[in-house]
Amino acid sequence: MRTLGHITAMPLLPGPLQGLRELAYNLWWSWNPEAAELFQEIDPLLWKRFRGNPVKLLLEVDPARLEALATTSYPARVEAVVGALRRYLEERGAKRGPLVAYFSAEYGFHSSLPIYSGGLGVLAGDHVKAASDLGLALVGVGIFYHEGYFHQRLSPEGAQLEVYEPLHPEELPLLPVQDAEGRPLRVGLDLPGRRLLLGAYRVQVGAVPVYLLTANLPENAPEDRAITARLYAPGLEMRLLQEMVLGIGGVRLLRALGLAPQVFHMNEGHSAFLGLERLRELLAEGHSFPVALELARAGALFTTHTPVPAGHDVFPLDLLERYLGGFFEGLGVGWEAVLALGLEEKPWGRVFSMSNLALSTSAQANGVSRLHGEVSRRMFHHLWPELLLEEVPIGHVTNGVHTWTFLHPRLRRHYAEVFGPEWLKRPEDFSTWKVEGLGEEFWRIHQELRGDLVREVRRRLYEQRRRNGESPSRLREAERALDPEALTIGFARRFATYKRAVLLFKDPERLLKIVRGPYPVQFVFAGKAHPKDEPGKAYLQELVARIRELGLEDRMVVLEDYDMYLARVLVHGSDVWLNTPRRPMEASGTSGMKAALNGALNLSVLDGWWAEAYNGKNGFAIGDERIYESEEAQDMADAQALYDVLESEVLPLFYAVGSEGYSSGWLSMVHESLRTVGSRFSAACMVGEYEALYQTGEAWSERARAQGELLRAFHEALPAFFALSLKVEVPGDLTLNGTPMRVRAWVEGEVPEALRPFVAVELVVRRADGALGVVPLEPEGDGYSLAYRPPRPGSYAYGVRLALRHPITGRVGWVRWA
Repeated sequence: MRTLGHITAMPLLPGPLQGLRELAYNLWWSWNPEAAELFQEIDPLLWKRFRGNPVKLLLEVDPARLEALATTSYPARVEAVVGALRRYLEERGAKRGPLVAYFSAEYGFHSSLPIYSGGLGVLAGDHVKAASDLGLALVGVGIFYHEGYFHQRLSPEGAQLEVYEPLHPEELPLLPVQDAEGRPLRVGLDLPGRRLLLGAYRVQVGAVPVYLLTANLPENAPEDRAITARLYAPGLEMRLLQEMVLGIGGVRLLRALGLAPQVFHMNEGHSAFLGLERLRELLAEGHSFPVALELARAGALFTTHTPVPAGHDVFPLDLLERYLGGFFEGLGVGWEAVLALGLEEKPWGRVFSMSNLALSTSAQANGVSRLHGEVSRRMFHHLWPELLLEEVPIGHVTNGVHTWTFLHPRLRRHYAEVFGPEWLKRPEDFSTWKVEGLGEEFWRIHQELRGDLVREVRRRLYEQRRRNGESPSRLREAERALDPEALTIGFARRFATYKRAVLLFKDPERLLKIVRGPYPVQFVFAGKAHPKDEPGKAYLQELVARIRELGLEDRMVVLEDYDMYLARVLVHGSDVWLNTPRRPMEASGTSGMKAALNGALNLSVLDGWWAEAYNGKNGFAIGDERIYESEEAQDMADAQALYDVLESEVLPLFYAVGSEGYSSGWLSMVHESLRTVGSRFSAACMVGEYEALYQTGEAWSERARAQGELLRAFHEALPAFFALSLKVEVPGDLTLNGTPMRVRAWVEGEVPEALRPFVAVELVVRRADGALGVVPLEPEGDGYSLAYRPPRPGSYAYGVRLALRHPITGRVGWVRWA
C-alpha cells in the first residue's frame, strides 16, 4: 500500500469512565497511587507491558473490558480520583511567585516517557512535580526525543548493547501544541543554507505544563528531523544543534505561546543559548550591548551539576561560528563580543564553554550540594580571578526528591496513619515525621518489599539469561537467586568510572570472607554506561567478570535496563543503599534519598548530599573527608573502610534481632534516617529554596528595567575603574597586644561619578583556619582609614582593596588590590 497518512483512533470510553482520559493526560496520576491503580486494574498485563503508560493502555485494551468495568463499582472510584485531580488543580489555580521558565535537556517524569538518561532528568522531573505541588508559576521547556534514550541489553559477559525504540507521541500522554487558529504551532531556527522548523508537544505535570520541542516534522529534511531523535546523540555538531533547539528554539516557543517569563532557569548548561536569544531580543529593542546583557542576566539562574571540568560541554570556535556567526547580524555586535561570553582557554587552544556562557548570562548560579558549591567556586574561580574564592557568585541548593514519586504506596499509607494528616500536606516539615510510632507493622511492610525485590530480580534475571540463550541449569539458578530474608544492598546509578562500582572487589579475599561469613548479605547492581563511555562499559563488564570469577552469582546480581521503574523497585526493597563515588566527584546524588524514604540506610562515601546529611546516627560513612595523594591510595583506603563498616557495623547491627523479630538498634537508625532525610532532602524543600531565588531574580529584573539609564552610565564609566590604583600605609607584619592596627589608603585616579555610590575601600583579613573578614575603611580627609583589631586571637594574613559593587545585585564584581 502507498501510505498517505496515519490515523490514531482514540477509544470511545463508556460514559461513566470518561474521566480516565482526563487522568491519562495529566502525569499527576504517576505520583498518586489511587490513580495508577485504576489503570492497572483495567489490564495488569498490558499495564506492565506498556511500562505504565495509560494512553497506550486505553488504545490497546479490549473495549469489552471497559464496558464490563462500567457496570461495577469502578466508575465511582474513577469519579472520586478525577475529583481529587480537579481539586488539586483548583487549589493551585492562583499561582505563586514570578513566571519561571525552567529549561532542561531531559526530564524523568515516568518510565513510560523515556526522554531521560539518569539523575539530571529525574531531578528535573522532581523539580517540576514539586513546583506543581507548591503551586508555583512555572513552565517547563525541553525536547521530545522520538527515539528516546536507549534500552540496555547485557550479554552473558556484561557487554552493553544499546537498543533504541521509536516513540509515538500519539501513544504517549502528549498533546500537540497549536496556535490560536488551531494549527500546529511552528517556530524556526536559521541554519547554514536552510531554515529548521520546530513544533512542540505539551505534557501536563499536575498544574505545570512542560513543552517539548521536536524537529521531527515533514517540513524538515530527514537529516534535520534526526536532530531531536536521540537524547545526547553523539557528535559535536549534533550536540550543538540540539542545544540550539533547546535554548534558542525554547525561548521562541515561549514567545509564540504569548508567555513572558520574568525568570529563566537553566538546569545544566545545555540550554545556555537561551541567554544569547534573550540578548538578541533586548538588542533589537534598542539597548546597548552592556545594558542588554545586564537585563538578560538579572532574571536568569544557572544550576550546574557537573563537578569535573571535562563534564562541561565545549565546542570548537569554527563550529560555533558556522552556526551562530550571523546570529546578531544587523544589531551592531561583533563576533568577539559573543565569543567572550563563553570563551575557555584549554591546553590545546580556545573553545566555547556552555557553562561559561550560562555563568556570563546569569546573575545567579548554584551547585547541587554544599560540597559541590565549594567545588564549583574553585572550578570557575578563573572567571573572577580578582575576587576571593568565597565571592565567586555560585551558591548551592542541595537536591531533593519528590516524596510521592518514590515512596512506596504501602509505606505512604502506613506513614499517613502513623504521622497524621499534616505529614501528607507538608512532608518537607521536619516536625511532621513522627517516626517513633514506626515499629512492627513498618518492619513487616519492609520485609514484604524486600521479597518483592527478590521476585523482580529473579524474573528479570531469568528473562535476561533466556534471551541470551543460556543453559537450562542457568535458568533454574536464576529462579533461586538471592534470599528474601537476607540483608540486601542496592547499588544503582550511571556506570561511570568515578562511581567505582568495583570498589567492593579491591580485596577479593576480604570480600569473600564477608559474603560467605556468618551474616547473610547480598547485592543487586544496575546501571547504564553512556553509549560513548567506553571506560564505563568496561567497568560494567569488569563487575560481571569479578562476580563470576569469585563464584558469587548467587549473592550478587547485575540487572540490565535500569530505568525509573527498576529504580523504584530497588529503593523500595533494599535494606542498605551503597554509594562509592571518588570524593569530591559526586555533585549530589539522589538515589540514596529515595532509598532512605523507604526505610533503607545509606552506606556512602562522604560526598555530594551525604556529606551534609550524615550525622553518625542516620546511616553509615565510608572513609572520611581527607584528601589523598593518588586515586589508587584513595581507592584502597575507601575499600578497606567499606569492608570495616560492613563487618563491624552494618551486618552485626542488622542481625541483632530481638524478641520483636527485628533489630531495635537498626530500626532506631532507620527512624533517625527518616527524620533527617525525609524532610530536609525533599524536592519540596529544594524547590522552596529555588522559589526564594526566583523572587530575587524577579526583583533584580524589575530593578534593572527601571534603572536602565544608571546601568548605561555605569558601564560607560566602568573602564575607568581599571585605571585606578590604591596606595596604602600599613604596618606590614605586626604582633598586636590589645592595641588596634592602623590602616590608611588613598585612591589614585579620579573615580567617575557613575561609579562612586558603588565603590568601597576594604581591609580583607583571613585567619589561618580559613575564616574570612571584610571590613570597610572609613573616609578620612583625602583618603580612608581604619583602626582594626581581630575579633579573636590567631594568625592572620591581610590585604587592602578597592571594591566595586554591582548596581543591581550589590555583590562585589570588580576589584583593584593594593
